[in-house]
Amino acid sequence: MTGYLFVLIVGVFAGAVSGVVGTGSSIILLPVLVFTFGPLQAVPIMAVASVMVNFARAVAWWREIDWRMLAAYALPAIPAAALGARTLISLPPALIDTLLGAFFLGMIPGRRFLDRRGWRASWWQLALAGALIGFLTGIVLSTGPLSVPVFAAAGLFKGALLATEAAASLFIYIAKVSTFHTFGALSAENLLRGAIVGSSLMLGTFAGKSLVMRMSAQTFGKLLDTMLACSGAALLWAAWHA
Repeated sequence: MTGYLFVLIVGVFAGAVSGVVGTGSSIILLPVLVFTFGPLQAVPIMAVASVMVNFARAVAWWREIDWRMLAAYALPAIPAAALGARTLISLPPALIDTLLGAFFLGMIPGRRFLDRRGWRASWWQLALAGALIGFLTGIVLSTGPLSVPVFAAAGLFKGALLATEAAASLFIYIAKVSTFHTFGALSAENLLRGAIVGSSLMLGTFAGKSLVMRMSAQTFGKLLDTMLACSGAALLWAAWHA
């Protein structure tokens, strides 16, 4: 019960962060789920919760969704995410922790590289990025720090960016959860756990919406890098002490 309470408290905070910066719920919450339930249980639980939190973000910014950019990104991303999820199922727990931790840490220079280059995404580049990030999402769960800059490079900003990225992530995570269910990796117990965790994320998401317009790009970058560094280090620690 204490473990559940701690997960829910962190979930509300993580949902508020994702509601402000467009990503971060999985980065913050996944290490907590790994320590509480183990890596094989944490990933499907977080996938179910991610469906719920991205649904909440999409609803909160419904009028801002850019449907053309959503289609260009999500159509190739959906099958790629299913393929990534199928790949993940066959991996051992310690390797899952290592991949997640290394990927989170690697996203810090990756995100900064995209920012420095001032990259502007065309339609075909948006589709290619969707396929790549969709596959990575299937394996490592959280790629928001990559997808957010991609949508920003396509010309979206603040509400439109949050809404379109959330809607795209919603479809991707539905594909991932469906794959877990098809191959027997999503038990009824983990589905319930994911729904409980997702409820706390949704609450935090709506609570954080009012802060979106007040946060500067510099503050966003620092917050995102801090989350990535802490979560990546925590997951690598879990892998080494497994």
